[in-house]
Amino acid sequence: MDPLSGVLSLLKPRNSMCGGFDVGGDWSFQFPQHEGIKCYAVVSGQCRLSVEGVPEAVHLKAGDCFLLPLGRPFRLASDLTLPPVDFKTILSRPLNGGVASWNGGGDVFAVGGFFGLEGQHAGILLGMLPPIVHIKKESDKSALRWSMERMMQELRDPQPGGFLVVQHLALMMLVQALRAHLAEGLRGSVGWLFALADQQMSVAIHSMHDDPAHPWTLQELARRVGMSRSSFAQKFKESVGATPIDYLTRWRMLLAGDRLANSSDSISVISLSLGYESDSAFSTAFKRVMGCSPRQYSRGRNSVSASH
Repeated sequence: MDPLSGVLSLLKPRNSMCGGFDVGGDWSFQFPQHEGIKCYAVVSGQCRLSVEGVPEAVHLKAGDCFLLPLGRPFRLASDLTLPPVDFKTILSRPLNGGVASWNGGGDVFAVGGFFGLEGQHAGILLGMLPPIVHIKKESDKSALRWSMERMMQELRDPQPGGFLVVQHLALMMLVQALRAHLAEGLRGSVGWLFALADQQMSVAIHSMHDDPAHPWTLQELARRVGMSRSSFAQKFKESVGATPIDYLTRWRMLLAGDRLANSSDSISVISLSLGYESDSAFSTAFKRVMGCSPRQYSRGRNSVSASH
């Protein structure tokens, strides 16, 4: 499994809602802070997008798509100087597969999807993304639009297996947006996601994800990517924001956390499968990365599950 697929499988994206809005005249909508990710496509017309904490507004045209991965409050408007209206006030019921209309519609039509992340530690992915991921390339926009429009069709006209289709479409939207974001060439960006765009760093990250139990050393990883030990260590730290061994340890602990939450495997079995010769060494690493012992983590997850 490639690294992006591996991390997304831990985050477990799930679709929560999808719909559209059709507006006319002058308008300004305020959207509250949200948990999870929102993704929109402007089907026709144009508008402005302003996200809290971002100095410059984004001009959106027909065909543009954007991803809001950090959950900040935002505004969509024909004119951002207009006083905003809470978007919830135009909804007579939760918007799920339907289309809300304002001022008779006709000027701007957009479709959007929202999905939460069931997995823990979403910050490993979302924390390194900007507040707005604006998709401009036509091939990328068409791929995202297809996924979103297909999702709306599934929600409007339920069919057998539709829930599973919608779940996969939500994941496709996220992957397509992240791929497009990386393809734009983000020089100077730091994080494992952006390091995948570098051939040498990608080889190292793939190696660790493919075999997390292997006793990787700095020397072995450097040899695998064709670099000296010191050059590799420096470049990896600059690209990823962590040393290779720290990155490997974090990835192992995230896998361990998922196993503790979603399997009946014992701590001994999990620690051995991730390359640790003793439970104590594994527990020490787990507590350093995850903030609690494996047993506390497992008990905490089980108590949350029992309360639902």
